[in-house]
Amino acid sequence: MAQSLQTVGGGYVGEVGSVDQRNRVLRNTYWLLALSMLPTVLGAYVGVATGAMATLGAGMSAIVFLGGAFGFMFAIEKTKNSAAGVPVLLAFTFFMGLMLSRMLSFVLGLSNGPGLIMTAFAGTGLIFFGMAALSTVIKRDLSAMGKFLFIGAILVLVASIANIWLQSSTLMITLSVLVIGIFSAFIIYDLQRVKNGLETNYITATLGVYLSVYNIFSALLSIFGIGGSRE
Repeated sequence: MAQSLQTVGGGYVGEVGSVDQRNRVLRNTYWLLALSMLPTVLGAYVGVATGAMATLGAGMSAIVFLGGAFGFMFAIEKTKNSAAGVPVLLAFTFFMGLMLSRMLSFVLGLSNGPGLIMTAFAGTGLIFFGMAALSTVIKRDLSAMGKFLFIGAILVLVASIANIWLQSSTLMITLSVLVIGIFSAFIIYDLQRVKNGLETNYITATLGVYLSVYNIFSALLSIFGIGGSRE
């Protein structure tokens, strides 16, 4: 017998019991993910235009980023089943765009900066659509993979914080490659959870996929920025 589905505000609560209901959550996740790109771009534009993030040192920027990101994620978790869930998520994506502006400003300072940003954007799109396609054809249950991906993400985060002081280009490239691999796998993992009915709240699902896309784009931008030209 199909499980019952309860809707509260913007998200879904309970078990998804039919293919139609699962597909509805997946469609809403994709739509909200697309919508979330608008405040991200706006936040990045405001940050680059005002130079607000450029005035912060690397250490302070990391503190603001981590404090703001975890604060917003806590708020999203608390509001995901209410009408406030989507606005809070979109506010979070604006904040993430604002924080991305520091790196964007650096890359735009390179002679081929705009081209590098477009290449990173195109690469992120290819990775996302590739992983989304894989999530629909992989039949194996990947639930157990989540724990290892989470540990990998934490280790990369710790190493990235350490590299603020180490300032190692080699370590940055290595970490960026690891980020691309880990969060590409996260896209498959998160979308398969929706497909299998293990994730029934599209706001939570969107947050997971958004963070993966954001991190992949940032990692590609870091790699291209290191190899960019200032001539």
